Amino acid sequence: MLRSLRRERPGLPDEWRAILDARSRQWSGLSDPERDRLGELADHLLTTKRWEAARGLTMTDEVRTVIAAHAGLLVLGLDETWYSEVGTIVVRRGAMRRGPPTPRWGPVAGVVDGSDDPIDGEAHDGTGPVMVNWSSARREAASVRFGRDVVLHEFAHKLDMLDGTIDGTPPIEDVVTRERWIEVCTAEYESLAERDDDRLLRDYAATNPGEFFAVATEVFFTRGQAMATRRPELYDVLRTFYRQHPASRF
Repeated sequence: MLRSLRRERPGLPDEWRAILDARSRQWSGLSDPERDRLGELADHLLTTKRWEAARGLTMTDEVRTVIAAHAGLLVLGLDETWYSEVGTIVVRRGAMRRGPPTPRWGPVAGVVDGSDDPIDGEAHDGTGPVMVNWSSARREAASVRFGRDVVLHEFAHKLDMLDGTIDGTPPIEDVVTRERWIEVCTAEYESLAERDDDRLLRDYAATNPGEFFAVATEVFFTRGQAMATRRPELYDVLRTFYRQHPASRF
């Protein structure tokens, strides 16, 4: 039998807990069992996905650990299969410039970007790559104050794409739960323009339903208490889907 020539992909470094202690505000709010499970999910992403550095970035243990852990946070209440369509994770030293193809929502065919120009992240359909700006990811991992996390945002897009449509609704099998999701999220999305005095969800959430879901996911995990208080129905459907209760963590 021929030996595989593919190099084994390194998993979490021995000091991964110390890295997250120092770099991740999300980590500080997790219970011990949640931390153990997050380590398993992060290690899975590191050993089963292709990781690439771009634009002069050095792929250090800190870079790999923080991004893998924050991506893992999204599926902490789910499982690894939700990332079956993640093929490659590309980490850049800085932001990207907007270019073709133009992001859009609807049937999956292209790219969804995660911020205004310049772009901090992109998620491609199918087994296409997720691209993340490390400068933003590092800064946002350390603080939940502004309700932003580019890693959560881009990996939320990959969840949304699993059913073949970028429409702000990830695969939800239960009919009643799905209908409730659509009802609440549609109402929240349509009311964004009427809430000029309420900036819980930043303006980018009004771009399209796909971006609404990604931005709402960021706020759910980073400012859970605020969302539970000010958008209780939105918080409830996200809590039901993600099977997590981040409002109790901080």
